[in-house]
Amino acid sequence: MKSEIVEAFSQIAKEKNIEKELLGEILEDTILSIIKKKYGKADNFDIFVSLDQGDIEIYQNKLIVEQVEDDVEQIDLASARAIEPDLDLGDDFMEIIDPRSFGRRLIVTAKQNLNQRIKDAEKERLLVEYGKRIGEIVIGDVRQINRNEIYLNIDKTEVVMPKSEQIHSERYRRGDNVRAIIKTVEKSNRGLEIIVSRANPQILIRLFELEVPEIYDGIIEVKDVAREPGDRAKIAVVSNDKRIDALGACVGMKGIRIQSISKELNNEKIDVINWHMDPGIYISRSLSPAKVYKVIVDHNKKKAIAVLSDDQISLAIGRGGQNRRLASRLSGFEIEIIKETEYKKIIEEQMGAETRALEADERSSRVPDAGTGDGAPAADGVASSLNDVAGLTPSLLKKLKDGGLATVEQVRSLGMDGLLGLPGIGEKTAEKILDTINNR
Repeated sequence: MKSEIVEAFSQIAKEKNIEKELLGEILEDTILSIIKKKYGKADNFDIFVSLDQGDIEIYQNKLIVEQVEDDVEQIDLASARAIEPDLDLGDDFMEIIDPRSFGRRLIVTAKQNLNQRIKDAEKERLLVEYGKRIGEIVIGDVRQINRNEIYLNIDKTEVVMPKSEQIHSERYRRGDNVRAIIKTVEKSNRGLEIIVSRANPQILIRLFELEVPEIYDGIIEVKDVAREPGDRAKIAVVSNDKRIDALGACVGMKGIRIQSISKELNNEKIDVINWHMDPGIYISRSLSPAKVYKVIVDHNKKKAIAVLSDDQISLAIGRGGQNRRLASRLSGFEIEIIKETEYKKIIEEQMGAETRALEADERSSRVPDAGTGDGAPAADGVASSLNDVAGLTPSLLKKLKDGGLATVEQVRSLGMDGLLGLPGIGEKTAEKILDTINNR
């Protein structure tokens, strides 16, 4: 028989993209629940649903007995023979049930239950589908705007973008097309929620993948990203092919690539820097456009001191401290910025203190002269001035002195990390200096 229920919900399932097999199972379960409500049990009922033809067939299996004790599972011989004359006691009798016999109230309940089951099935489908698409950029149109969130339609699916995931300087209107990234898919008290974001740093990476083929192909790798959505962002990249300039590829001819990404993010200013494995160099680049004089890194505490000329301080800090904050997030180091004049003053004070200490040590090491009673230098006394160290070339001495170093003890106290922070001194040069000093 033709069923309006099957037709109605076949159409819903088609619109919601629910598989026919699943809809058939839901329909059977729903009809079984109706049967249980009417008869108290459903063990001797068979249900067949044909979605293609829109039919529902319900069969009630009964045993033919002489005297009926359970009219749900039994039927008397006279009643059975009235329908099929050839039947006898002990035979099975199959009665066809008309769904309309359940009454309108049960049919309405069935529709409500079926509709809810289809919604639940749709949620599970969306949970699986969009769970696989986390991190993907999607385009939706604004359907509803509330104070704390906006709702978008993406492929007939409703997604939500909370205020915290919006770019604060953007204003949205109903019908606007919005590009966002799928951040999370989760079940909440309000049901299934697909959260999209325009503030998440991942959207910047995805936009670069779309605009820069070298990133999409893996030739250029995005190492770190730091953002203050709608205002400014820093992205660190490195090329896996020495022939490819990572910075140039990301910026594009006449800046066309970077401009396209910036425009998409409401004209967010984007700094692209070359990543470096050396924290000192990386931090120096992270503070661009400021030019850094020197960086002193504390690897254990993840802290760094950046020394800049007085006229570069404001650039390094940025408006409201923004440039320094982004550089800290990008590099993973807490960055303190000081003026070059202050740094040199500190070095001079340290040198003065060390010199006074050395002089005191030298005086205490003198022994009385037997002939005159005057003090004389100990025979094994060692000069601490860098000028007295054989093996340090004039070029190395100049680099050390430019860095504010004058004594052997100062160089030793700086160690390898400190020497690497000096301009013009690389790893091999630093090793040579320390070996020369320690072996003198």
